[in-house]
Amino acid sequence: MSTSIESSTRPAPSAPLLGFWYPAMLATAARRGKMRAQVLLGLPLLICRDSHGRLAALRDICPHRGMPLSFGHFDGTRLECCYHGWQFDMEGRCRHIPALVEGSPIQTDKIGVTTYPCEERDGYVWVYLSDPSEKTSAAPEVPRLPLLSERYRRLHLSTALRCAIDDGIVGLMDPAHGPFVHQSAWWRSRDSIHEKAKAFEPIPNGFRMKAHEPSRNSALYKLLGVYGERITTTIDFVLPNLRYELVTCGPYWFSSRATVTPITEQECRIDFCAAWNVFRWVPLATTLFRLIARHFLNQDKRIMERQALGLRYKPPLMLLDDADTPAKWYYKLKAAHLEARQSGRPMEHPLKGPVTLRWRS
Repeated sequence: MSTSIESSTRPAPSAPLLGFWYPAMLATAARRGKMRAQVLLGLPLLICRDSHGRLAALRDICPHRGMPLSFGHFDGTRLECCYHGWQFDMEGRCRHIPALVEGSPIQTDKIGVTTYPCEERDGYVWVYLSDPSEKTSAAPEVPRLPLLSERYRRLHLSTALRCAIDDGIVGLMDPAHGPFVHQSAWWRSRDSIHEKAKAFEPIPNGFRMKAHEPSRNSALYKLLGVYGERITTTIDFVLPNLRYELVTCGPYWFSSRATVTPITEQECRIDFCAAWNVFRWVPLATTLFRLIARHFLNQDKRIMERQALGLRYKPPLMLLDDADTPAKWYYKLKAAHLEARQSGRPMEHPLKGPVTLRWRS
């Protein structure tokens, strides 16, 4: 148990981490024969799906005069710039320049637009933004939402968030704000605050709150008691921005993933994806889950944006005792990852072994 108090300017905001997959948009938004512009980590992207359903992600800038290609035309095979009609295929190669005369020595296929690995998973289009310092070009596996049975229901929610990426992620993993930010008659209140002890352990690129019984002031979890099985929940945080929670009750389960993805320096997007096989017999269960999840998401959005107003003045912050230890781990994980990339050595994990943290919430 840590008893230190850190009061100083917060760690200097660093650029979002490269060398990871990021959710760019819902897969349903990438329709066949259509293209969509999307800024991700400050990079202008164009995501398109050809007439056969294949996805591609390209830099949304024509190399000729800098015109965003998203203002142009896509026929399901080629992208055409609206300014001078330059055409590019799904691999980013230039295939036609209308202004060239016959016999021109210009080799159009030597001209190209930067492309990015792009895959569809869990209902999202994911884009891999490589780190130039990486010695290998092979992208890791796309993050996968844990699914414990073949039959399940699923939902997706997203909302824009006006804050810096580090502040959004620290808010995502904060364990002590629940009774104040998420107060409600059917969840918890200030009167329900009590001491908790949770066991954590290191995992690759992150840390895990080991399987435990949900807190007794989390009323929704108590509903699972109708199944008569022991209820446990496990929470993982994994770089760069992934928070997983898996709740199990015998053969029944609820799996969720929340991400805070940077769009620009002061704008992020929260994406929440969940899947479950509980209460499938309850009428309108998906609608009910959606309403509850949207309510929680809006509460987090409101509190983070209010905090961002104060953080504009760069105040000194206090990271206090065990309740703020996950935030400390995040900053140290990010710094360790960057140092490992620069040095070429394996990342030194800041969490050396299992540890138990205690706080009141």
